[in-house]
Parts: sequence; structure tokens; C-alpha cells
Amino acid sequence: MPPAPADIAAVIRSGMTETPDFPSPGILFRDLSGLFADADSLRTVAGALLEGPEAIDAVVGVEARGFVLGAAAAVAGGLGMLAVRKAGKLPGRVLAESYALEYGSATLEVHPDTMPAGSRVVVVDDVLATGGTLAATLRLMARAGLQVAGIAVVIELEELGGRAALADAGFAAVPVRALLPL
Repeated sequence: MPPAPADIAAVIRSGMTETPDFPSPGILFRDLSGLFADADSLRTVAGALLEGPEAIDAVVGVEARGFVLGAAAAVAGGLGMLAVRKAGKLPGRVLAESYALEYGSATLEVHPDTMPAGSRVVVVDDVLATGGTLAATLRLMARAGLQVAGIAVVIELEELGGRAALADAGFAAVPVRALLPL
């Protein structure tokens, strides 16, 4: 039986630290390094991220903390993992998407032929904030011919409106699972 939401929240909070004004003034950075370092906590959270969508072929991990969570979730679910990387980190032909962050801008890339077209994936990341990173990832998945069955994040910063931004970007039909809404 999966842990109750209150139990998941307690596990996340026990491994999370908060750093004000990082990486820029006014940002409260939630760091999950303590959660990653504890095997039981990481296992529990990784399993919880995959609850929901059925018949998934792979997990998509978004650089960088999404790699840790995505790999752990993929192993927990007996699945493979597709890495969505920052610009310039992948050799060969890539698909790229640029997007705005709450404190700057960035570009994500993916190899377009890593998985067969039509594969069903769950996109995993640590935080849903403004929705820019996840919207760019969803655009990449569509361009690569993959079907996104859902998004799973550890923390959702509700006041930043990420879900609404995803809906405004045309992704209202993609279910979002946040283990700890803040």
C-alpha cells in the first residue's frame, strides 16, 4: 500500500532545506539533497512519483534534479529513463526548446530518436514553479513523437501559477501530480 499524502509530505520535508535569496534575491530555493542522500526517503518518493498513469514505457528526467528523481522512479517502476538536457550537453542531432525561468532563460535539448514514436512517458522533476521548464519539456516530447501521460513533481510552488501556465501553453489535458504543494 502506498504511503498516505501526509506521510509523503513528512518524508519530503525531512529531507528538504530552504535557502533564501538563492540563486537570486527574492527566490526561496528548496533543496532536496537530504532526501536524495537517504535511501529510504528517495525510494519512497520515487515510488510515489509514478502513482497514477498506467501503461508507461519510460520516465523523462529533466536536468538536473529531475535526473536523480527520474532515474530512481524508473528503477522503482522497472522502466527506462530519457534525459532532457541543458543546451550543449548532447552530441549529434538534437531537438531544442528555449524558455523563460523565474530568474532568467534557458534551453533544453533531447535526442529525438532515443525512444520509439508513440512511447508513453511520465515527465519527472523536482519542482513545478512557473511552468516554463515543464512546458518546454512537453513541447520537446511532442516534437519527438512521445505521448506524455503525466507530469510528476516533488514540490509545487502554487503561488507561481505553473499549472495555469501549462494550461495556457496548451497542456491542460496533461495530468500533474505534486507530492508536496506549497
